Amino acid sequence: MKRVLAIILALALVAPFANAERKPKSHVIGFYNLENLFDTYHDDGKNDYQFLPDGQNQWTEAKYEKKLHNMATVIKAMAKDNGCWHTILGVSEIENRHVLEDLVSQPEIVDANYQIVHFDGPDRRGVDCALFYKPEFFTPIATESIPFTFEPSEIDFSAWTQEEKDNFRTRDVLMVRGTIDGEMFAFFVAHLPSRIGGKGADLRPRGAEIIYQRAAQLEKEFPGIRIVVMGDMNDNPSDVSMTKFMRGKETIDEMADGDFFSPFLSMLKAGYGSLAYQGQWNIYDIILVNGQLAKAPDNGFKIAKVNKKGFYGRVFKKDFMTQQTGPYKGTPFRTFSGGAFVGGYSDHYPTYIVVTK
Repeated sequence: MKRVLAIILALALVAPFANAERKPKSHVIGFYNLENLFDTYHDDGKNDYQFLPDGQNQWTEAKYEKKLHNMATVIKAMAKDNGCWHTILGVSEIENRHVLEDLVSQPEIVDANYQIVHFDGPDRRGVDCALFYKPEFFTPIATESIPFTFEPSEIDFSAWTQEEKDNFRTRDVLMVRGTIDGEMFAFFVAHLPSRIGGKGADLRPRGAEIIYQRAAQLEKEFPGIRIVVMGDMNDNPSDVSMTKFMRGKETIDEMADGDFFSPFLSMLKAGYGSLAYQGQWNIYDIILVNGQLAKAPDNGFKIAKVNKKGFYGRVFKKDFMTQQTGPYKGTPFRTFSGGAFVGGYSDHYPTYIVVTK
């Protein structure tokens, strides 16, 4: 009987520490544009024809498997650097749930046990946003696929006809609300309208406005909620979409009520970049946090400095992810270059932040 009691006492002493291991005090939250992660099959209603075996890109199973391996290799490399898997990883430029399931099943990252949140959206090219999460740390409560609308807005769209508005299609914004260690979080994952052909000067600010409006509603509905906005914004953190319509501030000290902290703004000014275009570095892969994460009390989750230089964000860049030769040397090693498959990773580097207690 004494032996049984001793075993029970030992288990009781061990249990709190085991539980503590399951609930870490720091969490990595990041975003990665996967650059056209398409499978080799046609999806009805999607313009995926160039990513078919007989399409422009001659997108074979071998190329698809190489792409999956490459994406998983980057995610694993980030985990190795951080000593843990991302708790939350938002992704963009994915075709469907099938490619997400194939990705999380890759041997490099299968041990992370990532779960998926995804909705099929209306984008004409057929790409969506999605979110991976570790279920032992994050418990989802509600999910939304937020469509692009033109109202209500401070932006003047009077030059657009109603037919043009009705026919416009772009990616929905994904919102996932849930808890980490009992604290309420909401994560927005976005891929705002493209800059191709000089387009989107008003559309990206409107996309940011849509996110901000929904975030403000959540703050009223759930006082104290921590909010993280992430995505390929197709704008820099210094552009009006992020500074005015997302109310992104460069420092925590200058934040007022309703503002977001934009840690990659100071990094852009310091010369960092997540993608390069015509010899210029940009950070389109942006993460912002609301006041509850920027100015949280000591006993709650808040954004933490990531490196010795004092930045609150990181652009994850490794040699194997970077073009080593040729005219694009030093830029992200992408999947295609000049229309040819070169077997790289993505034309974007991933970005992430850390929240801690």
